[in-house]
Amino acid sequence: MRRRYVLMRYLCIVFLLAFAIFPAVAQGQLSPDLREKIDKIASEALAKSGVPSASIAIIKNGRLVYVKAYGDARVEPRMPATPEMRYSIGSISKQFTATAILLLQEQRKLSLDDKVAKFIPNLTRSKEVTIRQLLSHTSGYQDYWPQDYLMPTMLQPVTGEKILDRWARKPLDFDPGTKWQYSNTNYVIAGIIAEKASGKPLLQFLGEKVFVPLQMRSVANVDQEKLPETDPTGYLRYALGPLRPAPMAGKGWLFAAGELAMPAQDLAKWDISIIDQKLMKPSSYAELEREDLLKNGLATGYGLGVQLSNAAGHRQISHSGEVSGFTAQNIVLPDDRVAVAVLTNQDAARAADQIANGITPLLVASNDPATPAKQEQARKIFAGLQHGSIDRSLFTDNANAYFSEQALKDFAAGLGPLGMPQEFVQERQDLRGGMTLRVYRVKFAQKTGNWSSIRSRRGIEKQLEHLPAMVLKTAYHKTSSHFAWSLSMISRRRRIGGMP
Repeated sequence: MRRRYVLMRYLCIVFLLAFAIFPAVAQGQLSPDLREKIDKIASEALAKSGVPSASIAIIKNGRLVYVKAYGDARVEPRMPATPEMRYSIGSISKQFTATAILLLQEQRKLSLDDKVAKFIPNLTRSKEVTIRQLLSHTSGYQDYWPQDYLMPTMLQPVTGEKILDRWARKPLDFDPGTKWQYSNTNYVIAGIIAEKASGKPLLQFLGEKVFVPLQMRSVANVDQEKLPETDPTGYLRYALGPLRPAPMAGKGWLFAAGELAMPAQDLAKWDISIIDQKLMKPSSYAELEREDLLKNGLATGYGLGVQLSNAAGHRQISHSGEVSGFTAQNIVLPDDRVAVAVLTNQDAARAADQIANGITPLLVASNDPATPAKQEQARKIFAGLQHGSIDRSLFTDNANAYFSEQALKDFAAGLGPLGMPQEFVQERQDLRGGMTLRVYRVKFAQKTGNWSSIRSRRGIEKQLEHLPAMVLKTAYHKTSSHFAWSLSMISRRRRIGGMP
């Protein structure tokens, strides 16, 4: 009896520890339909790309709402992927190095505008280059790893100082602040500066100031030790050949630039901290997320270790990551309190990017209760145009004038051969000129595009304005053997004859 009691107590403690390490997912935040769409996006991306596995974590309303792993963490012998497994996140690690610098600035141990020479005096033009320029990739220091595959020398161990000897003591590629050029060398320098300023190893400082406060308990440093057999194997593929285990970089090569591995849900905790701004001062988040400008005023689309963009009207903070055997994508929409983290175990593959960018729009879709009816109506109008006909009672005089008999024939000739859409989904909704603009993603067997409609804010069906100027573009992807077509319906405001 005593033995049974002790065993039950032990199991209870293990359960509580597991619960503490892997937080509860907020159930009911995602509808069954949305979960089904997410699963389809992830499964299709793996099937089409051949990437063995993906682990995803989704934040909605600032809470972790979905965690799931797909595929196989190891191909032979087969081991299914689970959400608790750690994947290398590659260059997503850079924003953690940038955060270490920002935290040290809060402690007044350095400033973003300090010159590199204050900490490392013997680098090329170190009295001109600032720490900010290191973190924003505008320093001019040459990248030590532009190849994105492991050369023979990278299989051997190295120190940060040796990397600097070879790549940071040669002439700069450009004058500081005049160009943007991605360079891993910048972050090795920044990592060494962080260690000098803090008096601690970089990972120890991050552990104390970032990982422990955010309860990111499963973070690993793959720059020093390979992930254990219980975590995914990293793979590569030569052209269209079979998957093969990817080699591991020698110790030191990933320092401060790509050394971290973690489960997707640990990365999600970091994303929540960005949304809530709970780890650093607001001024530090402002620095992290401020787009750097070149000396000529051109915007770089980059902050401090993060990419910055406007995604269909939503402020987006993101970064991809790749090291030997792994690729990752992390997207945060801070104003929408939404984030998507996707980790995969094959390098030189686009599955992580495709999954993350496929899921993100679904999380910011309109909550307008009229959306389903308007979407169905737009789908029927689109189908009518494929056959050269429309219900003119739905359109204003201006729109009916635009849809002349010749225009309808052209629409039928251009859209009819595409066949029935496989998908017709509202992607975003905005106000424009006193009307409601709805943009739909239309997917066919080999083509995907956007279809836009505008209606009066009074919601009168008769005053629907459809803006149908069509552009068809082609692009060749080097990773595939076919052309990818992008069909987009672009609104032309000048075609509208007047207000409804």
